[in-house]
Amino acid sequence: MTTLLALDTATEACSVALLHDGKVTSHYEVIPRMHAQKLLPMIKHLLAESGVALNALDAIAFGRGPGAFTGVRIAIGVVQGLAFALERPVLPVSNLAALAQGALREQGVQQVAAAIDARMDEVYWGCYRATNGEMRLVGQEAVLPPEQVALPVGSAGEWFGAGTGWGYAERLAVQVAASNASALPNALDILALASFAWARGEAIVAEQAQPVYLRDNVATPKKR
Repeated sequence: MTTLLALDTATEACSVALLHDGKVTSHYEVIPRMHAQKLLPMIKHLLAESGVALNALDAIAFGRGPGAFTGVRIAIGVVQGLAFALERPVLPVSNLAALAQGALREQGVQQVAAAIDARMDEVYWGCYRATNGEMRLVGQEAVLPPEQVALPVGSAGEWFGAGTGWGYAERLAVQVAASNASALPNALDILALASFAWARGEAIVAEQAQPVYLRDNVATPKKR
């Protein structure tokens, strides 16, 4: 049986989730600016509650961004520390994908436009479609002004909006059937996505764990 730990601190929410013997347990709290103090105790409590030792973990999954710079860094620092000590691989998961997976879990929606408020009058944006229970990216993730977002070319059917970026709903240049602007990424959904990635052999060594801020990706084409 695979044992996976997932954690996320990329937004105001701090959460951890554990898969062990086919059973999932999780803790989730909205605690802005408290992630650094709360994350390790939360992990310790979750493992103790489940009767699982740290060295029983097969891999550690984490929200790799996009999100708050400090929050993403906290997650990577903790994950690398644990993974190096345990000599275990890691599974980076997009926080936009986690939002989409959460909408699938909670609403049963099959197409999700995930948006996180990126401050600076921009949103982190990604569109996802469900395939066999897994939300998969359609197109690319990006950071851009609300007026410039778009659904995938040629997309049909209803879309659901998830994430704090939908607080800009009146400015977002797309129409969706419904949206939840209070949705935040949850380690529960990072765990689900990581399980798919683990089964495909996509785990990486800890030193390869990198944050994804998207802003760098957007700046690159302008230099050409």
